Amino acid sequence: MPEWMFLTKYGMVFSLIAKHRCITAREMATAIGITERQVRRVIAVLFSAGYINKRRAGRGVKYQINPDLSLRHDMHQEIAVGDFLEALGWKRRARRRIVEQEVKA
Repeated sequence: MPEWMFLTKYGMVFSLIAKHRCITAREMATAIGITERQVRRVIAVLFSAGYINKRRAGRGVKYQINPDLSLRHDMHQEIAVGDFLEALGWKRRARRRIVEQEVKA
């Protein structure tokens, strides 16, 4: 792992969940380079803060993010996490775009 990175493990876990809704904690740990236990701790924090929801899907878990919440730091509270994720390559689901276009009209 590099000496320092722009994204914390929280940001990396969050972005992986946004891109891959059915990803496992083990897969995230491998991709990020941290332990599965650390990933599960991050998921618990994101869930308790309302940034993600999760539900059982067979033997796994299916995640859903809340893109409307703001970033947590005081300097960036006007930025929604969905906008931040889009900068990282996340694509909003088509159904969401249709609703937003109807609201603007």
